[in-house]
Amino acid sequence: MSRPLLTVILAAGKGTRMRSALPKVLHRIAGRSMLGHVLALAEGVGGGKRAVVIGPGMDDVRAEVQSAASGAAVFVQENQLGTANAVLAARDAIASHTGDLLVLFADTPLITPETIGKLRAELDRGAQVAVLGFEAREPGSYGRLVTGADGALEAIREAKDASAAELQIRLCNSGVMAFRLDQPLAVLDKIGNANAKGEFYLTDAIEIVRAGGGRAGVVVCDEDEVLGVNARGELAQAEAIWQRRARQRVMAEGVTLIAPESVWLSFDTVLGQDVVIEPNVFFGLGVTVDAGAEIKANSYLEGARIGAGARVGPFARLRSGTVLGRDVRVGNFVEIKNSSLGEGAKANHLSYLGDGAVGAKANIGAGTIFCNYDGFFKHKTEIGDGAFVGSNSALVAPVKIGAGAYIGSGSVITKDVAADALALERSAQDERPGWAQKFRIVMARRKASLRK
Repeated sequence: MSRPLLTVILAAGKGTRMRSALPKVLHRIAGRSMLGHVLALAEGVGGGKRAVVIGPGMDDVRAEVQSAASGAAVFVQENQLGTANAVLAARDAIASHTGDLLVLFADTPLITPETIGKLRAELDRGAQVAVLGFEAREPGSYGRLVTGADGALEAIREAKDASAAELQIRLCNSGVMAFRLDQPLAVLDKIGNANAKGEFYLTDAIEIVRAGGGRAGVVVCDEDEVLGVNARGELAQAEAIWQRRARQRVMAEGVTLIAPESVWLSFDTVLGQDVVIEPNVFFGLGVTVDAGAEIKANSYLEGARIGAGARVGPFARLRSGTVLGRDVRVGNFVEIKNSSLGEGAKANHLSYLGDGAVGAKANIGAGTIFCNYDGFFKHKTEIGDGAFVGSNSALVAPVKIGAGAYIGSGSVITKDVAADALALERSAQDERPGWAQKFRIVMARRKASLRK
């Protein structure tokens, strides 16, 4: 598999069954577009050249290619006349390439690098073309793989063109193909459109290669792996398959998922050894959890870094820019955004910490709010090591609380507080003896008079 690889990714489909303003291939699985998943696969299986074929006017798809794989070339299929026509849209990339050619589909995002490795190994065994097939539970409209007594592939027959006997075949075509040809364009240009739909089928390359004395091989994978996404139901099915794989992977790497089916991961989630995740936890993009941390039930995390031994939740929300140090404690109904908490710091109850920095072993009392936004700009709150912020405090940024300082409960702090100082901001307590009893008597008389 040391031969150079060109991967052509077909992404020109309109996806009308998705019923969406968003192109089909940009719909996301685990936080990454389907096209992004396939681009990453192509990078992982060879790191060679990548060419993406899009439809006219698909500027957002082009932008996704440039974002996810800046080195990939983009070609436009002006008229959608079949898969061979789509591959030939990348004619310039194919003509300038010497090596293997791999054809993938941007709406088939679940294929693994191991399977592509098997496909290329089939080329190493002497096949000029290798096709990825699967045993279909319901073959229906899938193209059938017609094999000979020796197991070699003889033809791929589209369902509309298949005979009654061929329709009984359960081995079906995924569309994914790999070629090892000296002149792939010479084969592709021979493909005609004499079929029921009048389209140029890439699958016809099999018979052309065989007619020239070449061999075609088949690699079989699980049907779930080649699920093509054309509608919302299939998108949900693909998400479920991806999540199931990811959960199994992280558990094999030493993560405890107490209720695996209730934990949702993103494609870039990183979980360290001995991390424990309770039920109903959602990981958005950009989350890293270091070894030994615990994420308690019903928490939502995105764009956060969680240090070793930290404990988060239950019912916590960590937003982008959150950095928790070692052994930090973040409790129920605490929301943190763009803030760091130093080693051993605590925010255990009902707080909002936005645009701040909390020092090591500082304590944030229940109901504390970082008042970070003045309606126009965001401002920062800084709390020193070992500081204690009493319950129900509002810290109006920009403000600094010195190391070891105490903030009295119920205070609204608008000025910096020196280290080791006590800051209180409260009205004087006014107590009136006997007032409550007199009030109850007056109100009872008034209520009785209203009944008369």
